[in-house]
Amino acid sequence: MKKILVDKCASMGIAMGKVFLVNRPDITPAEYSVTEEEKGTEIQKFQHAVDTVTANLEEAAKESEIFAAHIELVKDFALKDSVETMIRSGVGNVEQAIAESCNRFVSMFEAMEDEYMRERAVDMKDIKERLLMSVKGINPNPFAAMEEPCIIVATDLAPSDTVRMKKELVLGFITQFGGVTSHVAIIAKNLGLPALVGVTGLMQNVADRDEIILDATGKTIIFKPDEETKNFYKEAVQRTNEENALYAKLKGVPAVTRDGKTVEICANVGNVEDIKTAKEFGFDGIGLFRSEFLYMENTHFPTEEEQFAVYKEAVLTAEKYVIVRTLDIGGDKGLPYFEFEKEENPFLGWRAIRICLEMTDMFKAQLRALLRASAFGDIRIMYPMIISEDELDKADSILEECKKELDIEGKAYNKNIQIGIMIETPAAVICAPELAKKVDFFSIGTNDLTQYITAVDRGNKKISYLYDSFNPAVLRAIKMVINAGHAAGIPVGMCGEFASDEKAAKLLLGMGLDEFSMSASCMNRVKALIREMNYKEISESTEVKRI
Repeated sequence: MKKILVDKCASMGIAMGKVFLVNRPDITPAEYSVTEEEKGTEIQKFQHAVDTVTANLEEAAKESEIFAAHIELVKDFALKDSVETMIRSGVGNVEQAIAESCNRFVSMFEAMEDEYMRERAVDMKDIKERLLMSVKGINPNPFAAMEEPCIIVATDLAPSDTVRMKKELVLGFITQFGGVTSHVAIIAKNLGLPALVGVTGLMQNVADRDEIILDATGKTIIFKPDEETKNFYKEAVQRTNEENALYAKLKGVPAVTRDGKTVEICANVGNVEDIKTAKEFGFDGIGLFRSEFLYMENTHFPTEEEQFAVYKEAVLTAEKYVIVRTLDIGGDKGLPYFEFEKEENPFLGWRAIRICLEMTDMFKAQLRALLRASAFGDIRIMYPMIISEDELDKADSILEECKKELDIEGKAYNKNIQIGIMIETPAAVICAPELAKKVDFFSIGTNDLTQYITAVDRGNKKISYLYDSFNPAVLRAIKMVINAGHAAGIPVGMCGEFASDEKAAKLLLGMGLDEFSMSASCMNRVKALIREMNYKEISESTEVKRI
């Protein structure tokens, strides 16, 4: 039996079970010679790979549009001709021919002036990997062998991995890389599953199908536990299940303190499926709809019509208000079809609202879609990464252009749609009194706010111990924002991970936070805490006043 202690918990809970080890296959082309008689067999291998990959992509495209555009590339005559010519001329075997041909097309696409054609380079890289895995006999889905409930252990997991895994069989997640605000952490919280990320030395201590205990709440991993340890954790899991059953009874019950103070408990989501999951827990609204996932899980910048359909379905599904954060890419979030220039400090670079104010056609497509969807329910628009009144004014000016266009076209939208901003930079905190006069609400994004105020890269494990939203400077910034919002008569919410921190609930309530937005599985746990509190006593406590 061996234990590993982890610095921070990505998603609380306890899980016991077997390891499902996610291994990334080696697809380096094999270096073997091909005789004249074997060339026909090599070409047949390629043709079989094309058929197999095409069938796999057609199946994958039913789940995600990101795979749909790849099919035409796999079947492209130019690729077929290149691979077969290389094999016939004796330049290489089928694996070498596929790699070289695909690399040639990648370089060709990347050199093109047309933006759409440059985007196909990423698609071609994916095609190369799929074809090579096929000829090598490697299953492209690393989760295909999942047949029983298990704990997923991996070096890291990409957003596309979550499309492939059988979520009903996942007990929890452990990854060697990643931080508490990573994609894995978000997915785990949305599913209500325990997760530990950034576990140093993980992969060298575990093997596929090992028995393991994932104690995310206690930040502990136990490999090959003995019977005494397993019995102890069986009781802990039972207690956790009983607690969750009690929290489930709070679905639909308002978050009201003992002395009558009401706050809203909302959900953070990335798509319509997340909203459906969150409805099982009950919510007062969607405090954060991460629209970037609509872009990240696509093969192109989604059109106005594509976005309109999603936002309309989102608000109709939620049946309550939905705050949609406009495109927030850059920093640690890229797109498979758009190449960002390399930056020294991407978190301080071209990202979020800065991209939108420059790529105005893309921004207008999103704003028009949101406005049109507002005719079907309470959609609210939220701009990320604002640092000044000037930026806010420019964004609002583009929004007004969209409204005028829709008026001319006779398309319906909510004329009084609410507009808010994320407060996630020190500049926004300092300018909060002025910004509050120009918007309908604030939402504090503590993930970025913490890293900017403390000068700590939240993805850097070496200094992760310094990333702390309880830092006095961060807490004072939060209090300043809440005070500024209330002075201007607007509500202030929080959609960063700090909103779901049980230790923070008392402080945030005492500061006067109006809305707590978080991963769905955390909502009723926080609600239970708030219902046990006395707002007047907490707001007047020495601890809160010191902030």
